Amino acid sequence: MARKIIKEFKEFILRGNVVDMAVGVIIGGAFSKIVTSLVNDVIMPFIGLILGGINFSTLTTKPIPTISGGEPVAIAYGLFIQAIVDFLIVALVIFIVVKLINSFRRKKKEEPAPEAPKPTKEEELLTEIRDLLKDIK
Repeated sequence: MARKIIKEFKEFILRGNVVDMAVGVIIGGAFSKIVTSLVNDVIMPFIGLILGGINFSTLTTKPIPTISGGEPVAIAYGLFIQAIVDFLIVALVIFIVVKLINSFRRKKKEEPAPEAPKPTKEEELLTEIRDLLKDIK
């Protein structure tokens, strides 16, 4: 029983789709780190410079007092703005990659023109009759 389950699990794991998906997840995680660094270290400082030296990671609302008298709560909306920029860059890059892949697939799939359909038996007989009538004249 256990051997059968192990065999089925092994077949499942070694399927092409599962392996491809695992590779995609791993590459996606690494790509996410690159995009996060690009946004945090290059794009957001540049945008902040354009907007007058604003550091988005420090943008927060004024502290909101808590009911229990504990430490006040601040909403870090600057980090949210950075997350939105992260998402937009990832979406743009994925869009471009998918468009490139689709254009390569279209070029590969250029099919030759379909052959003319073969004439039916009736059409062949009519053609023979027509040719015989031409010879009589």
